[in-house]
Amino acid sequence: MMQKQKNMKHGAAGLFFLFGLLFFVLICRFLYIQVTGTAGGEVLASKIDKKYEKKQVIEAKRGSILDTKGEVIAEDTSSYILRAVLSEKEPEHVKDPEKTAKELAKYIDMDEQDIYERLTKKGAYQVEFGSAGKDLTQVVKQKIEKLELPGITFGRTNKRFYPNGIFASHLIGYVEKDEETGEMAGKFGIEKYLNKELQETDGKLTYDSDSWGFLLPDKKEKVVAPDNGNDVMLTIDKKIQTFLEDSMSKVQEKYDPEQIIAIVSNPKTGEIVAMGQRPTFHPTTKVGLTDTWRNLAIEETFEPGSTMKTFTLAAAVEEGVFNPNESFVAGTYKAGSGKIGDHSGIERGKSMTFLEGVQRSSNVAFATLAMDKIGADTFREYLTKFGFDKKTGIDLPNEITGKIQYKYKLEKVTTSFGQGSTVTPIQQIQAASAIANDGKMMRPYVIKSISDQDTGKTLKTTKPKVTGQPISAETAKQVRDYLETVISAKKGTGKKYAIDGYQVAGKTGTAQIAGPTGRYLEGKNNYVFSFLGMAPKDDPQLVMYVAVKQPKLGVSYVGADPLSEIFNPVMQNSLQYLNIKPSEVKKQKANKIKDYTNQTESSAVTELKELGYDVSTIGSGRKVLDQSPKAGSVLLQGEKIILRTEGEMKVPDMKGWSLRDVMKLAKVGKLDLKTEGAGYVSKQSLEAGKKVNEGETFNIELSQPDGAGEDIPTIEKTE
Repeated sequence: MMQKQKNMKHGAAGLFFLFGLLFFVLICRFLYIQVTGTAGGEVLASKIDKKYEKKQVIEAKRGSILDTKGEVIAEDTSSYILRAVLSEKEPEHVKDPEKTAKELAKYIDMDEQDIYERLTKKGAYQVEFGSAGKDLTQVVKQKIEKLELPGITFGRTNKRFYPNGIFASHLIGYVEKDEETGEMAGKFGIEKYLNKELQETDGKLTYDSDSWGFLLPDKKEKVVAPDNGNDVMLTIDKKIQTFLEDSMSKVQEKYDPEQIIAIVSNPKTGEIVAMGQRPTFHPTTKVGLTDTWRNLAIEETFEPGSTMKTFTLAAAVEEGVFNPNESFVAGTYKAGSGKIGDHSGIERGKSMTFLEGVQRSSNVAFATLAMDKIGADTFREYLTKFGFDKKTGIDLPNEITGKIQYKYKLEKVTTSFGQGSTVTPIQQIQAASAIANDGKMMRPYVIKSISDQDTGKTLKTTKPKVTGQPISAETAKQVRDYLETVISAKKGTGKKYAIDGYQVAGKTGTAQIAGPTGRYLEGKNNYVFSFLGMAPKDDPQLVMYVAVKQPKLGVSYVGADPLSEIFNPVMQNSLQYLNIKPSEVKKQKANKIKDYTNQTESSAVTELKELGYDVSTIGSGRKVLDQSPKAGSVLLQGEKIILRTEGEMKVPDMKGWSLRDVMKLAKVGKLDLKTEGAGYVSKQSLEAGKKVNEGETFNIELSQPDGAGEDIPTIEKTE
């Protein structure tokens, strides 16, 4: 018993010693902390400050991108994230989950039960509502706030907004969060090219708080102000760009081409007022972006085809060697070891004037001008003067330049009509400005100015720049006059580009496409069809280039159809929008045709011609037996009327006739018509002037009237 008590005393003494030692250690630790102010290598005061120091980000706004009149193309807008505080430790937390779920379901795209389950999630301090609770507008936020639901809060974030959707997308570009920095940055187009100008820097708010997060008494907030990005104003005109986007979308839907490229510029300044392409993409959703990453207007080179003849003609006029009334022999042109042929509609060996060669887009005419009239070396100098040797210097990233192939005789010849050598669309726009702007060639540009977002102060302005004067003002005027006849002349290849009220000067183009083997592709659709035009002819306010690659053309369609369905509405609507007054162009009248049967052929022809109609007669008698179109039909002046008279029928020369007019003849002559191709008559099986009987079969061959074949060279090897 005594031993047991003794042991207990020893145990108690041990415990007393142990607790005493621990207490001593704690006292020492306390004294150390009090003296040094540190624990575990950290300054405690700093640690406490950090614990109660609160930081908030003050979001800055990225600069906006504006059109030439200040309309928004891209801007930062505020969006909101819905949150619910569940922790009962917070004064403001969700107190009635059932009511809160019922009310929120009215404003976000989430089922009431799903909301309730989130609001009753055990152990959660705070919850969000997935995609349904993100990107909420200011209007929705305000409606929810009016409900005064306890515990419901919002987070704000800036979102890049493109109000026009698909709108010059490859020019404007898009922004995306940088994975390394976490900041929003431009990834394409102007958004990337001017990222440093547009880029914002967030500010921050720092303050000392109590355990509830409120500012402590006698403490001040520390604010670092946000730095908003600069605004960028472009030369793009929203209205004209919209005209262009709408027309391209319609053509894309109708013809499903591989590519569409279009540029509209102000030739007086070099400002690009519209630029677009297909395929394209939506800058918000990125749908379509993988179809092409390139801005085709500045990053695509191809053989231009006959639009290049614009500059060959200008060089010839400037050198004083273009005589519009001088004749040359059509058909072929010898080039080194080969011969160049064309499809101008004139038989080989026959003559035509150089002006008609321009109108018909004769490759032989332009080869003769470049090689025999101007001279190969001098012509090469003009290619440099028109800027085809180098980049235009447009203020966009990734511009490339074409390549002039000019070593061998054949290359020199083919370059004169746009084959063999390559250029970019923007190079053609720059070169065409010299034709439209009285000889002065203007550098194209898209950035009009950069300004401070907060003060509106202009920081930078782009001034128009003359990059050369390859031709004189007088030459430019003459070239425009000649190119206007490409549209207005009866045999002109650009008739489809005529615009009511405005005279258009321009040139069609049809470029062959090299296949994987290096040989040109064959087939009706395997071309780049293009048109380079300007209006009004006497004082051009706009220059427009359109190219459509490999459209799916039906039997009755030609290359000019998709092109004119873009060029015509865009040019006409734009000129009207810019208040460019229409010229005094004599309008065609429409008349209802009367019945000429049983009248004499001479009186019927005289009357119809006085009314402005093109009359053809089959038959050798005096009395009219039939007519097409029939009496009562409404026809425009200039349309063809076929009269059938008594006596034997003789076949007229139908070269250049439309299929519609040939069908009129077949109807009144009761002939069996067989056709091949599309466009205008290039060949007929029955010789002109020969007798033909009712029921007889005759064949006609139609060829493209618009440049969809007329300027494609045939290269023949000679021994």
